[in-house]
Amino acid sequence: MSGGVDRRLADLGLSLPEVPAPAGVYVPALVTGNYVHTSGQLPFIDGELPETGKVGDGLVSPERAQELAAVAALNALAAVKNVIGDLDRIIRIVKVVGFVASDPEFFGQPGVLNGASNLLGDVLGSAGVHARSAVGVAVLPLNSPVEVELLAEFA
Repeated sequence: MSGGVDRRLADLGLSLPEVPAPAGVYVPALVTGNYVHTSGQLPFIDGELPETGKVGDGLVSPERAQELAAVAALNALAAVKNVIGDLDRIIRIVKVVGFVASDPEFFGQPGVLNGASNLLGDVLGSAGVHARSAVGVAVLPLNSPVEVELLAEFA
């Protein structure tokens, strides 16, 4: 690991996972101009979802969902690296969109997505500061509690 981002990942005790094969007809990340758009990333760890269900219904706590949002963001960074080769090329994370499978009475989606935002800031510093949407939804693929996608500008 020679780059600054790789060093920060190591300092945080993190490593980028392998990018999983798509679950449908799409690619995990796509370059257009100087931007990388990721597809929605689930919080897979070693190819498995560690938790399933809705946030706020007693199955997945908001705190655990926040941890899973960080995992999904790490998976999104892996997808970015897969197409641009080096995360030190990232100029800025422009936008993060996060989806939270939510119980109808759960209104803490922004807090859940702070897990992704905090991870991006920890790993990328000021380049990780971004605009964001946090959306509550009825259900996500594979019954995942969270899904994260991002738009990154790179040089």
